[in-house]
Amino acid sequence: MLPECQLYGTLGCHLCEVAEALLMPLVEHGLWVELVDVADDQSLFERYGLIIPVLRRCDDGSELPWPFDQEQVVAFLQ
Repeated sequence: MLPECQLYGTLGCHLCEVAEALLMPLVEHGLWVELVDVADDQSLFERYGLIIPVLRRCDDGSELPWPFDQEQVVAFLQ
């Protein structure tokens, strides 16, 4: 079973859109990803604002910062 994840990003971020598109085939196969807009929370913005997108596992809190490809995401989820 795939872990639940969060993708930290923001509206208008081209790299965030690329990361979302990269994750879509995995979502279609059961990956659950919550999109979290860092602009909505000052503490998240301070932590992630300059490094988005970042994929975070909800089960253990580990993070995969950009840049990443689909192979790296699959390895990260195992």
